[in-house]
Amino acid sequence: MTDRETKSGIRSRILKIRNALTEEERSRAACLLTERILGHPWYCLSDTILCYADYGSEISTGELIGEALAAGKKVFLPRVEGDSMTFYRIGGLSELVRGYKGIPEPVENGECYRGGEQAAERTLLLMPGVAFDRNRNRIGYGKGFYDRFLAEHPELQQRSVGIGYLCQLVEELPAEETDIRPCQIICV
Repeated sequence: MTDRETKSGIRSRILKIRNALTEEERSRAACLLTERILGHPWYCLSDTILCYADYGSEISTGELIGEALAAGKKVFLPRVEGDSMTFYRIGGLSELVRGYKGIPEPVENGECYRGGEQAAERTLLLMPGVAFDRNRNRIGYGKGFYDRFLAEHPELQQRSVGIGYLCQLVEELPAEETDIRPCQIICV
């Protein structure tokens, strides 16, 4: 990153690299990510998983979601509603519909995640991103949905993990006061 590289420039550069990954690289990374998350202590101690349905060239979360559901965990995925996100519980990926910008989302007539301190102790939040750095800074797609969600649910920050491909990990990212860093980053 150069001193003058903006979030927009970084986003554009990393998306170009991510979009160029081969199917074999994507598949291998998704498998590694699933193994890392399934073996993670926070996953093992959680009965609730807040995840996302991958879109475009994002690392695939389908197998991970399927494994969590098969293990009896409650899985919630985000639905964009205006300038915010609400996480709705799903019973399977087949329930998703095309939502904001064509992203697979749950329908809004299901159970939504309510949060709270006690629930957070048993909840794992997995966050997408475009770029991450070793200081846990994260650049998303520029709308601030996860920053606002974590600002509304600060108790979840202690069990939040940004996930992606290794090519999304950069040396340093610019950060703003409103950016909320995940507690961990896992890039494979």
